[in-house]
Amino acid sequence: MVIADIYIVNVIKREKTKTMETTILTIAALLAASTVTAQRVMTLDQCVSDALQHNVKMKNADNDVEAARQAKKQAFTKYFPTVGATGVGFMADNELLQMSLGEGMEMGMLKNGISGGVSAQMPLFTGGRILNSNKLAEVGVETSRLQREMAKNDVVLTAENYFWQVAMLKEKLKTVTAVERQLAQFAKDADATVKAGVTDRNDLLQVSLRKNETRSGRITLENALATTKRLLAQYTGHADDSIDVAADMDGGMPESPSALYAEPSAALASTNEYALLEQNVKANRLQYKLAVGENLPSVAIGGGYFYNDFLDKSQQSWVGFATVSIPLSGWWGGSHDMKKKKLAARNAENTLQDNAQLLVINMENKWNDLNDAYRQIGIALESIEQADENLRLHTDYYTAGTATMSDLLEAQTLYQDSKYAYIEAFAKYQIKKREYLQAVGQ
Repeated sequence: MVIADIYIVNVIKREKTKTMETTILTIAALLAASTVTAQRVMTLDQCVSDALQHNVKMKNADNDVEAARQAKKQAFTKYFPTVGATGVGFMADNELLQMSLGEGMEMGMLKNGISGGVSAQMPLFTGGRILNSNKLAEVGVETSRLQREMAKNDVVLTAENYFWQVAMLKEKLKTVTAVERQLAQFAKDADATVKAGVTDRNDLLQVSLRKNETRSGRITLENALATTKRLLAQYTGHADDSIDVAADMDGGMPESPSALYAEPSAALASTNEYALLEQNVKANRLQYKLAVGENLPSVAIGGGYFYNDFLDKSQQSWVGFATVSIPLSGWWGGSHDMKKKKLAARNAENTLQDNAQLLVINMENKWNDLNDAYRQIGIALESIEQADENLRLHTDYYTAGTATMSDLLEAQTLYQDSKYAYIEAFAKYQIKKREYLQAVGQ
């Protein structure tokens, strides 16, 4: 009876243990599933959109545009009259004005009093300073808008760089997986030949060494992939390591870039860089006009209401006035300032012409880079085809005993290198395409 009881208790314990193990495995599976589910797979367009929405560079650029708009509104207020109010009151322990009327006769005035008024002044002529200041503020708004567009291009290009780096590393890991399968087959074939007495164990050692190299390469790629994913997540406003990318590297040629070509001289005016240079010329010309205006007479009219009570008698007055201000001595230093601003305007014009030529050269260079990258993909595809055939032949030769394991592993290395070359060329082409489109203002 005791033995039966012990048996029953052991059975119950085993059942509880099994149930606990099942529960633990279930929880682990659910956690793994939730981790996979939490990771968001993003397309290139989604990465770019999120980067533009969350990246700090865009937020700062938006703030700069708004600051320029506020500066424009501030400049516009100079068209309106300036209104001011003043007030003063005093109380003294003795009269401020004291007179002696004779021996023993004293008289004092202004022991206390108040005074105040309101005045308004409207500028009629300021040498064009108000008008040109408003024009300069408009240039500032346009300049900040163009700088925002350039910041947008930088963000888009950086996000695309991170995207294709992640895609490239993932494709390389797929290649490593395929290579590991090949090496496993090589090890199996080498083991069979060793057992058959056809070769010695050196073949197995060579395969083992190559396996170690491949494992080391996988570790490097996995670390690089994890880091790049975190960079992409941070750049697009997501939590660390919470995203993945969906990229299509189908082993074929992308669409020819010929349809993207734009004539450099025609595309020049549509680029943000050229428009920014034009705004710089406008700004320097307006600075020169402002310097001229500083040395011209200014005319203003105004009026006001004033009240005072100094001698226990209140007075009220309405006053109208006109002012003319002529900077006579200002011409001495002002003439030099005007010359300096005029030379700055000429420098801006020279910079525009010089940089316009450089922008055209940059477009042509980006076009050449794009076509080179496209051709590199074609070369890489040819290399893959040749390396694949070379590997197949050496596999057959090794099986037939007419090739060494060193030859087979070398053929396998050439195959892996050709796959890597295609992956890198494909990712580089995508980046070069974006760079060219931005260079021609698209």
